[in-house]
This record gives sequence, C-alpha cells and structure tokens, in this order.
Amino acid sequence: MHRTPATGPPGPPTAAAATTAPAAARHPRALEPVTAILIVLLSVLGALIGVVLITSLGVSPNTAVIGALVAMLVGRIPAGVLARMRSLHRQNLVQSAVSGSTFAAANSLMTPIAVPFALGRTDLVWPMLGGAAIGLAVDSWVLYRVFDSTLLPATNAWPAGIAAAETIKAGDSGGKKAVVLGASAVVGLLGALMKIPTSAAGVAFLGNVWALLMFGIGLLVAQYAPTLLDVDLSGAFVPHGLMIGAGLVALGQAGMLMRGRGGGGRKTGAAQEAGTTQAEDDGTPARTVGATRLRRGLLEGVVLFTAGAVVVALTGGLIGGMTVPGLIGWVLLAGAAALVHQLIVGLAAMHSGWFPAFAVTLIVLIVGLFLSIPTVPLALLVGYTASTGPAFADLGYDFKAGWLLRRDAVPWQPYEMSGRREQYIAQVMGFAVALGVVALAWHTFFTDGKVPPVSKVYVTTITSGLDPHTMATLLLWAIPGALIQLIGGSSRQLGVLLATGLLVATANAGWMVLGALAVRYGYTRWRRRGVRTAAERIRRDEQSDNDMSLVGAGLIAGSSLNDISKLTKAL
Repeated sequence: MHRTPATGPPGPPTAAAATTAPAAARHPRALEPVTAILIVLLSVLGALIGVVLITSLGVSPNTAVIGALVAMLVGRIPAGVLARMRSLHRQNLVQSAVSGSTFAAANSLMTPIAVPFALGRTDLVWPMLGGAAIGLAVDSWVLYRVFDSTLLPATNAWPAGIAAAETIKAGDSGGKKAVVLGASAVVGLLGALMKIPTSAAGVAFLGNVWALLMFGIGLLVAQYAPTLLDVDLSGAFVPHGLMIGAGLVALGQAGMLMRGRGGGGRKTGAAQEAGTTQAEDDGTPARTVGATRLRRGLLEGVVLFTAGAVVVALTGGLIGGMTVPGLIGWVLLAGAAALVHQLIVGLAAMHSGWFPAFAVTLIVLIVGLFLSIPTVPLALLVGYTASTGPAFADLGYDFKAGWLLRRDAVPWQPYEMSGRREQYIAQVMGFAVALGVVALAWHTFFTDGKVPPVSKVYVTTITSGLDPHTMATLLLWAIPGALIQLIGGSSRQLGVLLATGLLVATANAGWMVLGALAVRYGYTRWRRRGVRTAAERIRRDEQSDNDMSLVGAGLIAGSSLNDISKLTKAL
C-alpha cells in the first residue's frame, strides 16, 4: 500500500522553499501579546461552544478549523499589529488553543464532573473537577512527550490535523488548492446537513488503508447486525470485549516499542541523550522522539496519573470509607485505567479520526462493577478515567497540523521542536480558559437539567449493577480482538479499529469509508497509467495522495462547520 497522503517525512527543501522557510528563525511564541489575546478570546468561545453542545446534544465539535479561519481573517485586518496573524504558524497556535479548549471543556471536564452530580453527590463535584483538571494536564503532557515516536508517529494520519493544516495553507496560498478545498468543504457541509457522515469519507482519503478497512467493516457490521442477525452487539457488550482484547495486545505492543524494538532509526551521539533518532542509511525517516523518551514519557504518565488518583481519593473522602488495601487498589487501578484509556483513545484517533472514549470508559466501569467497588469510589473512578483521552487525541491532531506546516523549515528539527513546544503552551492556555469556564458555568447548566447524556449513562450503569453474564461475554470476545490486533501489528491497529467501528456505529458511515477507500484506490490506479519506471510510479502515487488529502481535508472541514451550526439548535 502507498504511503499515507501528505504525511511523509520532511525532506530536503526545494530552492523556493528554502527561500521562504523560516531559516534558523525562532518560531512565533504563544505568549506574544497579539497571539495570546486572540488565544484567550477564542478559547473562551470554544469552551462555551463545547459546554453548550455536550450538555444539550451530547456532542463535542472540532473547532480547530473555525479557529484557523478566524485567525486568518484577523490577519487580513488592515492594522499593523494584526498583520502578524498572517503567519501560518501563529494561526496554527490559535487553532491549537481553540480546539483544545473545546475538547477540554466538553469531554475532559464537564463530562466527568457530571457523574457525581447525576449520582446526587453535588459535594463531590469540586473534588472531581480538581481530579479531572489533573487528568487533563497529565493527558496533554504525556502526548507532548511521546508524539512522533514509533508508538504515535507524526507520519501517521491524524486526519483532523491534516484538515486543519490544509485549511491554513489553502487560505494562505489561494489558487487551485483553495478552490478544491472550498468545493470539498461545501460538499462536506451539505452532506452533513443531510445527515450523511461525510467526515467518514474524508478520513478514508487520509488514513492508513488497512486500519480504515477494519474501521469500515466494524461500522457496517454494527449497522446491519440488529436487522440481519437480530443481535444488538453493543447491548451484548461484544464490541467492548473485542476492545478489551485488542487493547491489552496494543499495550503489549506499546511495551515492545518502549524497549526499542522497531525503533525506527539508529542513535548517535546527542540523539542518544535527547532520546531522538536519526535516519537510517536506507532512508528510513527519523523520529523526533526515540525509544528512550517514549519510555520516560509513558512512565511519567503512570506516576502522574497515580498521583492524581491519590488527590482524588483524598479530596473525594475515600479515606476512612475504604480499607487500606482497598484504597491502595483503587489508586493503582485509577492510575492504570487513566493511562490505558488515554492510549487506546489516542491510537484510534490517530488512525481513524474517531475515538471511542465513552466505550472505553464504560469498560473501566464494568471492570469496577466486577471488582465490587462501592458506588461513590466507582463514580470517582469513572469520572477520573473519562477526563483522559480526548485532549490527548486533540493535541495529536494539532501537533500533526503544525508538523505539516513546518516541513520546509531550515534547519528543520530545531524549528519543529520549538514549534511543538509553543503549540503545547497554546493548548495549556486553552485548557486554563476551559477550566475557568467550566468552574463558572457547571452549576447553572446542571441545575437547569442540562447534564451530558453520556454521564447519565454512566450513573445508570453504576446504580443498576452488573449482569452476571456480562464479564463472561467480555472475556470470550476479548480472544478474537486480541488475535486480530496481534495479526495486524502496532502499525495498523486492526483490532482497536474494528472495535472502534463497532462501538461508534454511525449509520451509513461504513459505506462512506469503504466507498472512499475504493475511490482512493481507483484514483491512484488511474494516475499510474502509462508509468514505466518505479521512480515515476512513486511520484505519481505521491501526487494522487496529495490530491486525495486535499479533498479529505475539505470534507472534514465542512463537517466541522456543520457541528458548529448545531449551536443554534442547542441554544
């Protein structure tokens, strides 16, 4: 299969690129006055949009494209200081912060604190908010440490990141690219308005073919199993069992990557100290994060998530209500569940652009019921776990967008690492704004009956208890999930993506994914016509991948605009 479109490693810049690249210049800073003010203002807007939609409709929109468009418009205001926003990299900082504030407010903060509220324990909302803030902070830190490792490579799809980057580039360059992107965005918007999941087709033009094939199969099986087989797969917890098996194998594969197997590059001198890799002699692309830093980043995640669980236990009043062994077990389980949840959600998002955060949290809940964890500790466990994952995935999208925008920098790696650091700072600013908005808004929304639907599902499951047959079903279906994941390997994540498709279960999305894959294959074959040499075939494949990536980015951007339009319905 050919390489993921528009995601290849940075190569030697062309003469033209070298003249326009930010040669040895410092990357624009997130804390520059104009950029920082715009980040804060738009992050407030993003957080409010996230809070309104998650509590009213149960959805969390991707506002990255909206942030990029607003930043581009500001850069065209005829005022000297605002002209600085014409920089693609400043626009990237703004869109990173806006998308981060939206996901943080909706998924990482509002959803977790609604769990104790829906349970009738309003006294635990503030402790849960503190725990969720810790989970959010650790979530983003771990991704910052391990992005572009062999576990989470920048060269993989991260579809929403490609959409944001292509939007920014098209707005800057105009011409044919802008026309293609705009036309695709219109198609994506119109399709979404007609309830057609056009974003699924967009993802299929961008991601790993094998991973998306399994994702599409899972979507189709989930759609037709109830009518053709008279089986409610989700109600029988079949997808959840598959995810457990695939997730466990995925963790084992991550452990192998931590040990440096398949590390993707040799280490020399300073690279060993920094935990980075250099390109192999055969042209294998370098990673900016090597096995050493990957290992440290994940171990830091384990320690920090466990420390956060201790804080939740202390502030949530678990001490005194549980035995010492039970409390220690709860803390260790919460720390491990947060990391596992983060990685599975991140891997699914990286390949498919969709993440099954609700389903993986539900698995943690079921395990807690099986272990007979009392109601209040279980509710806090679920809330703490739910705070991780979405921000991890969103930051991956934003880093992907920045990685694409910085590809022609000279020298590349210092500029890339500097830009990634500034993106992280911008996202932390967005997270801080989201925390403030949620702290001020939650009481008004919750007392008005606007509680995230997914939080109500968690509470209903906690209070209704566990069916004795559920755990047996989970363990049974974990076996094929593990086998599929093992066969596909860490680069394809077949088991995780199959389970994701079964869990997402969006009507007609499977047809959109498989249809787009067929179009992608057919277009690539058409572009190869008359090719006689291997070099020419590679060049044609890259051209077709770039064309498909632009169309896919437009479809995703149009679908995102439709998500934002739902705000009027919610209000």
